[in-house]
Amino acid sequence: MSYELLATTTTPALVIYLIDVSASMMMPMTEDKRRIDVVMDALGVALRQMVFRSTKGARISPRYRVAMYAYSDHVYDLLDGIKTVDRVAHLGVPELSTMRSTRTAKAFAAAERLLQSELPNLHHSPAPLVCHMTDGEFTGEDPEPVAERVKKLCVSDGSVLVENIFITDEFLADPIDDPFRWGGVTPTTGLTSEYARKLCRMSSPLPDSYARMMRESNYQIASGALMVLPGHNSAFVSMGFQMSAATPVH
Repeated sequence: MSYELLATTTTPALVIYLIDVSASMMMPMTEDKRRIDVVMDALGVALRQMVFRSTKGARISPRYRVAMYAYSDHVYDLLDGIKTVDRVAHLGVPELSTMRSTRTAKAFAAAERLLQSELPNLHHSPAPLVCHMTDGEFTGEDPEPVAERVKKLCVSDGSVLVENIFITDEFLADPIDDPFRWGGVTPTTGLTSEYARKLCRMSSPLPDSYARMMRESNYQIASGALMVLPGHNSAFVSMGFQMSAATPVH
C-alpha cells in the first residue's frame, strides 16, 4: 500500500466530505464569524486548491471527484451525487443550515455505502479519502465501528483514508498556536478528552505522499502523524481541509 498513485483525468481521486451541521455550529469562532462560516470558508479554499492542482492553462481537468454530505439528525447529500471538481467549482460551495443533533454514525454509514458502490471502479485510482468535520460528541450510535469498516475498504493504492477535524478548545494537553510549525498528533500526544482519543482511533496515519504535499504548502506535519486535527482556530480548520486535498496529482 503506497498511496503513491497520482490523480489524473482518467484516474481521479475521490474525496468525501462529512460536515457536522448541529446547532452548536452557530456558535461564534472569531469576532465576526460563526463556526459554520469558518468551515465554509476553509472548504472553499480546499476546493480552490483542488482546482489549482487540476488546471493546465485555462482548462480544468477532473483530477478530483467530490461528494459532500451535511449531517445532523439526518444525512443530506449537498451535491446530489459525486461531482468532478470542475463541476463543483462551477456550482460553488453549497449553503449550510444548522439543525439539532450529531448523528455521526449515520454520516459514516452514508460514506460507507457510497464507497462500496464506487470501489469496483477505483482500483487504478488513488485511495479515496473521507474528511469528517465535527464540533461536538456524537449522539445515537457509536461511529467508531463504522469508521473502522470504512478504513478497511481498500484499492490497490491503499486503504481508504479517514481524516477528522474536531472544532474544540479541549483537544491537546499542550495547545499549538502556529499550524505551520506543528508536527501533528501522534499516538503519544497528550489529549484532554475521551472523544478526542476516539477520533484519533478513527483516523488514518498520514501517508508520506500527503506529508510531502503538505510541506509544499509550508506545513511541517510529519509522515505517520494521525489524520486528526484540533480545529480550535480558523487556521487549523483551514489546514485540515487543505490536508483533504493533498492527494498527489499528475
